[in-house]
Parts: sequence; structure tokens; C-alpha cells
Amino acid sequence: MRPLPRRGEVRTGRLRPAGRAADVLGVPPAPALPPRAPAGTDPPVEPAELALRAEVERLRAENAELRALLRRPGGDQAADPATAARMLAARARTMTSVVDAVTEQSIIGTDPDGVVRVWNPGAERLLGLPRTAVVRRRRVTDFHLAEELDAAGGGLEALVAAARADGRDVRDWTYVTAGGRRRTVSVAVTPRTDEDGAPAGWNFVGTDVTDARETERLKEQFLALVSHELRTPLTSILGYLELVLDAPGDALPEPLRGYLATVGRNAERLQRLVGDLLFTAQVDAGRFPLDRAAVDLAEVVRAAEESLRVSARAAGVAVTVAVPPGGLLVSGDAGRLGQVCDNLLSNAVKYTPRGGLVELSLAGAWRAPDGTVTPDEVPGAVPVARLTVADTGIGIPEDEQGLLFARFARASTARRSGVPGIGLGLAVTAAITAAHGGDLAVASAEGRGTTVTLTLPR
Repeated sequence: MRPLPRRGEVRTGRLRPAGRAADVLGVPPAPALPPRAPAGTDPPVEPAELALRAEVERLRAENAELRALLRRPGGDQAADPATAARMLAARARTMTSVVDAVTEQSIIGTDPDGVVRVWNPGAERLLGLPRTAVVRRRRVTDFHLAEELDAAGGGLEALVAAARADGRDVRDWTYVTAGGRRRTVSVAVTPRTDEDGAPAGWNFVGTDVTDARETERLKEQFLALVSHELRTPLTSILGYLELVLDAPGDALPEPLRGYLATVGRNAERLQRLVGDLLFTAQVDAGRFPLDRAAVDLAEVVRAAEESLRVSARAAGVAVTVAVPPGGLLVSGDAGRLGQVCDNLLSNAVKYTPRGGLVELSLAGAWRAPDGTVTPDEVPGAVPVARLTVADTGIGIPEDEQGLLFARFARASTARRSGVPGIGLGLAVTAAITAAHGGDLAVASAEGRGTTVTLTLPR
């Protein structure tokens, strides 16, 4: 954007307020924050940010109105330049107060060459330099790790290339503070434009995620340790147990055979737990491969029921299965889809008291353009497979249902029931479902049962 004249000086109808507000705002319009990325990938938007966005939009509208008034030639409605200057100065002060309220995130605005024009208290706090030492004196690239910029193409273009192409970009960068410390910062980059839509520079809104990334690194190290130190010996234990239990019947006293079988069941349970932990780590790291093929979901459902049949009978829970006689094909990973069905059925049986009922129902359906699923085809609908697992169990309180698919989340009814579990099964199920392009829905009433519906594209 073109520089504006000094306070009180009129140039083609444009006025500029003097003082710190001008330094904070740089050139109008004031910096706008980027849209929030999908949940779970970036830090949450703070209330101060939301206020800043609303204030930016309001000021843009008011500035456009004021400039139109200033351009209006003569007449009773012509704006008095001094009054207009006071109005712009008041608006700049308002904008400054909102920007200054964002102290947990750094807001850095630059001109097209990367020279800093906006430097809020959050940037001062993060990078250790006051506004007066930076604005119009330093470039945003001065605060980045040089080798990181070089690896991405070098200079300002390394920071803004993706935002120039896509309108915004969010990724981690390494900031270097005035004291030489390195901080990992999630930076949202968006272009700035003037009132005519011409490029005016760039906005960089950063959140310090150093501690969060370190926690993730330690978690990955821990899970690697779990993989090596637990899964490997468990495999050995199960292997030797199988050898012992395969011995002729008279070689082992019956009570001892029963004890070893119990050891085996618990070792398998621990092995499944370790597998779930490692799986969630793979999902977090984006290393979640699927071996896709045509899968008969009806066969997968029948296999899940067969594997749980003995446990359900021992628990006194009846299980019914209704699947299409000719099968129902979906594209997916048969092993992972089997894991989903096992988890859903296992949960239903586990949380249903003796004498209860679990019903598995699989059918083809259609998803309409508005997202609704119907049994009959409608114009524009796409085919889907729908599996419903309904039980007459203990149910889930309504205010806890939104947390069901979070890791280590267990409903209060499950905890009170004393049924063992750590809350990973549904998190794993949700991740596998999402990877297949499907979705899960839960309907439940405490004390009356739960219905989980899995929908997958065909």
C-alpha cells in the first residue's frame, strides 16, 4: 500500500494518524488473522483473536466509508479533514488496543519486502525485543533460523510462497530470540491487501509450541520403548506358552494347564493394548498405511460375532446378526475394518448386563448431497454401507458423548460399572473410520443402551 501523509496533512483525501497506533497498524487495512485450521492440528483461537478479527472487519468497513466521504467533491456532506483525521486516529487507537490484547501470540505484519510494520506485545514477549527496536528497522526473516529458510528456498519467499499460492499457510518454523534461544512456533501466514485489493505485505501470527512439540517427541520415544521393551518379550512369552500348551494332555496337570491358559489370555490382552498405543502414535505421526482392497463387510461382521460368541455367552448377553445374504463390498483394509467391528461389538457386550441384547445390522444405503443417509436412492446420492451396533447396556450420559472418541476417555457409567478398560478402543475405531472416509455416530441414553452407527463409502 502507498504511504499515507502525516497527521493533518491532506493528500488525495487520505489521512494518517500519528503516534504509536500508526506503528502498530503499519498500513491499513489492519492485519487480519487467518482462519483457524481443522481441530486438532493447530492451537485454539483465543478470545482476543476473535475480537481482533471482528474489529478488523468493522474498521475496514468504516475506513471504506470514510474514504468515500473524503473523495466526495464539495457540498454539505464533504468531510472536514481535521474531523476525519481525529476519526482515523481514534480508530487506530482502538485497533492498537485490540492488537495489544493478544499477548500469548505474536502478531507480526510486514510490507511486501518483509520489513516489519506491526509488532505486538506477544511478539515482544516471544522474541525479546521492543517494538521500537524492530518496526521499520528489521525484517521478519531476521528472526528465523537461517538454515531452515535456506532449506525451504531462502529469504522471505520461503515463508510466504505457500500463502501466496493458497491464500494462507500454517506450519512450524523455528524463531530465534534476541538472546539466541530457539523456539518452535506454529506460524499462520496470510497476505495483506490495501483497500484497492493490491498486495500490501504479509501477516505472521505465531503461537509458541516448543513445549508441545517436545512433549510429542518424548511421547514418540516412549512409544518406541514400549514397542521394543514390551511387545518383543510378549511375543516370546506367547510363543513359549503355545509350545507348552500344545504338549500331550497327560504331560501337564489340568489345573496347571488352566493357569497357563489364563496367563496366555492376559498376555494377549496386554499385547492388544500395546498395539493400540503404537497405532495411535502412528496416526499422530501421519504414518497410518492402509492395505486397500475390495472387502466383504458382511464377512467381517460375521467374523467379529464369531470371535466374541464365547465371551458373549459367558457374559449372558445375546448377540444377533443381520447382514445382506449376498454380502456388501466396500473398499478398505480388511484387517483394520475387522478391528473396528471387533471394538464396537466388544464394547457393546462388555457394557451390557447379563440378560441383555446386542444387535448387529448391516445394510446398503445412500448418502444424499445434504449428508443425510437414506435406505433408498435419491438424485445425487452416493452409495454407502451402514453398520449399526445397538445394545441394551448401561448407556452413556448425554454430556459425555462428545468425548467418547478421545484417547483414554471413559464414560462415568463405565467407570462406575467396574468394567476394566483404558479408553483406547473407540479412539482407534474413530481413526480407522476416518482413514476410510467414513464416519461414526452415537445415540445413547443412560440406563437404556447405546447405538453406534458406522457409515463407510462403497
